[in-house]
Amino acid sequence: MPRTRKHPEFDPTTGYAYPEHLRGYLNDLPQTPGVYIFHGLTDSLPLYIGKSINIRTRVMSHFRTLDEARMLRQTQRITFIQTVGEIGALLLEAQLIKEQQPLFNQKLRRTRQMCSIRLQDDKPEIVYSKDIDFAHTPHLYGLFASRHSALEALKDLADEANLCWGILGIEKASANRPCYRHMLKRCAGACCGVETVAVHHNRLIQQLENQRIECWPYVGPIGLIEKNDTHTDIHVVHNWLYLGSAMTIEQARELSTIAAAFDSDGYKILCKPILTSSLPVVEL
Repeated sequence: MPRTRKHPEFDPTTGYAYPEHLRGYLNDLPQTPGVYIFHGLTDSLPLYIGKSINIRTRVMSHFRTLDEARMLRQTQRITFIQTVGEIGALLLEAQLIKEQQPLFNQKLRRTRQMCSIRLQDDKPEIVYSKDIDFAHTPHLYGLFASRHSALEALKDLADEANLCWGILGIEKASANRPCYRHMLKRCAGACCGVETVAVHHNRLIQQLENQRIECWPYVGPIGLIEKNDTHTDIHVVHNWLYLGSAMTIEQARELSTIAAAFDSDGYKILCKPILTSSLPVVEL
């Protein structure tokens, strides 16, 4: 019987080669929150940017992953930036990925145009961040990278709640006649009077509420204060956009003068800690 390997990811028959040329960089990695960067031959285009509450542990996990062997072979050195806590690491990672566009990062890349869903005359419509201010427009639902992804999300929502694609405007419908999906028992029948349009609309609202985009809750920029035993970071945020971190209120006020438009990544990272007051906030 073949002997079972303790670490099959290092099996030479798989073609994996442990990146010995990077071993020296591991000694300096801290066991603290922050961002780490895998650099290739040039500093102008990092290969990968990641974050963790424990930089050393997370980087080591890359070395045990067969799927990342190609990236590790191209990596020439590893650097890191420490942060006070997890929120700072999340914000810095998102900011650096947008600015530097690493080759192996698939998420958090800059999205040129964001979409959302808004009700117009009781029907959902796709709206764009270039046309309206997502940070201050109420009754927006969901954040999407394209019109196609927004429509697909709306279809999924309709399927979950037996909503009528015709009533929603997703497809053409004939007045007072059952739609095709009703015959398949995937529409509750608002199209043909089995249920009222008002009942259908209320169910739509209930489904959309789970994806409501919260408006920016402050008059202007704020500082979100994150501390550890020895340091304090003031994360400057306006309209859900992260503008940078400072050590003092004076430095934070300087950052707060930067123009800020709605940012989807900042919203996803900051919505919960800001709305739940899990970290102290100072208005700038």
